[in-house]
Amino acid sequence: MALATRLVILGKQGAGKGTQAIRLSENFGVPRVSTGDMFRVFMKGDSEIGRRARKYVEAGDLVRDEVVNEMVRERLTELDAADRGFVMEGFPRNVAQADALDHMLSPHHVDLVIELNVPTGVVLKRLASRRVCTVCGLNYSIDAPPKENWSCDACGGAVVQREDDTEAVITRRLDQYDKQTAPLVAWYLATDRLAAVDGEGHPDTVTRRLLRAIENRLARR
Repeated sequence: MALATRLVILGKQGAGKGTQAIRLSENFGVPRVSTGDMFRVFMKGDSEIGRRARKYVEAGDLVRDEVVNEMVRERLTELDAADRGFVMEGFPRNVAQADALDHMLSPHHVDLVIELNVPTGVVLKRLASRRVCTVCGLNYSIDAPPKENWSCDACGGAVVQREDDTEAVITRRLDQYDKQTAPLVAWYLATDRLAAVDGEGHPDTVTRRLLRAIENRLARR
C-alpha cells in the first residue's frame, strides 16, 4: 500500500492556492481539502457545526478556531483523507490551528507545508479580475472566463465578482494574512516542514516548481 501524502498550501488570497491544490490532488491521487468547500457544505446542512459556523458568518465575525478545527477534524476522518492523505488549502491560518492539526493527524504528520509566494501587486491585480461561482466556489477571471455566458463550467452556477474584492478590502485582508502567517511560517520552519515556492508565472510553471519541492521532500521519507 502506498504511503499517504499529506500536504498544506499557504499563500495570500489570489496566490493561486485553489488552482494548484486541485492540480496537486489530481497528481498525487488524494482529495483536496478546502475550508471554503467545507464551510459551504456544513452551512447548507443542519449539523451543529454548521449552525455554529453560520452564526458567526451571519454576524460578520470570524469563525472561531474551535469551530473551524471541528470541521477539519470531521473531514479528515472520512476514508479518502484518512487512507490516502490530502492537499489542504485554507487551513491552518495560525499557530493554534497548526498545533490542532498536528494533534488531529497523530501519530502521522504533515509531510510538507508549501508557502506559495506572490508579490502583493500581482495579487491585487489577480483579485481585481477574479470572478467566482456562487454555487461551487470555482475561480475564474476576466482573462479566463467560463465557456458560456458567465455560467460555471463545472456546475452551471452564476459566476460573479465577489462584493469584497475591492482594493481596500483586499489590502486589509492581505495585512491580516501577513500578521497571522508570519508566526505560522516560523513555526513550520522550526520543525523543518516548510518549503517556499515562487507562485508567479504561468500555472503550469508553478505546478512544476511545486512538484519538484514536494518530490524532494517525499524522497526523504
